Amino acid sequence: MSKSERRVFLLDFEKPLYELEEKINQIRELAEEKNVDVSEQLSQLESRAEQLRQEIFSNLNPSQRLQLARHPRRPSTLDYIQAIADDWFEMHGDRGGYDDPALVGGVARLGTRPVVIMGHQKGRDTKDNVARNFGMAAPNGYRKALRLMEHADRFGMPIITFIDTPGAWAGIDAEKLGQGEAIAVNLREMFRLDVPILCTVIGEGGSGGALGIGVGDRVLMLENAVYTVATPEACAAILWKDAKKSDKAAIALKITADDLAKLQIIDGIIPEPKGAAHADPLGAAAKLKEALLFHLNTLAQLTPQERKQLRYDKFRHLGQFLETAV
Repeated sequence: MSKSERRVFLLDFEKPLYELEEKINQIRELAEEKNVDVSEQLSQLESRAEQLRQEIFSNLNPSQRLQLARHPRRPSTLDYIQAIADDWFEMHGDRGGYDDPALVGGVARLGTRPVVIMGHQKGRDTKDNVARNFGMAAPNGYRKALRLMEHADRFGMPIITFIDTPGAWAGIDAEKLGQGEAIAVNLREMFRLDVPILCTVIGEGGSGGALGIGVGDRVLMLENAVYTVATPEACAAILWKDAKKSDKAAIALKITADDLAKLQIIDGIIPEPKGAAHADPLGAAAKLKEALLFHLNTLAQLTPQERKQLRYDKFRHLGQFLETAV
């Protein structure tokens, strides 16, 4: 990636680290050009850069994690599939005349195990994002997902879903085609499937659009992903009539992996490389694959009935709370 590209997608809180790394690179290039030994100075600066990286990425607030989840260079569903799976074959269409590019899926091999993988797919640039509707699936996308899940269940293949969407498409045509019904059917049908289902929020998990492929035996999240009933901007606009209060909403919504793990909404957090997934996509993919294989091996030891009961109990317990007297 060129320097200009890096600057375009540089987040505010990354700037001090970026500037220090640029300084290190400049000193290294100058030292090589002048044939001067500055190894000791470089070592000190690199230690400082490592310390700064640790300070920045270990103290991110919810709004900053949301920025990372939406980062244009963050690995997408297809990026992860290509990095972790073999023999990938994408399947198209909902058998009703539509093929939604915002939700992709197909068959592949993860390790030695045949699986069906699907997920929301955002674009890399404006043109690609428009073509994929910014990862917001239409009803036919969720019907395509259900077709693939039924295929997996028929042939005994585990289902892996990658969630990365701001929400389901809310256009008039989506409502005409039955958006709510399509998502509701997926929720119902995913509870009855016999095969293991493993869901991972890899970026932005938004509202019913995320839930449409989010019912699983295990629900995982990447460290800097977010999972929320509504975007912080929408929440702020509803509660305070001011979208600029999204930072406050992000805190209240408990959108981070840490918060959701404490609330027992998710079952595990997958750590990301230093600097987040966009800084080391292959490293992020390796950690994701390791987690998926571990959980698939665990789930494979259960009977279909045990998995369905586990799935049912998990979602029935969501939203429970205790009320204490003050």
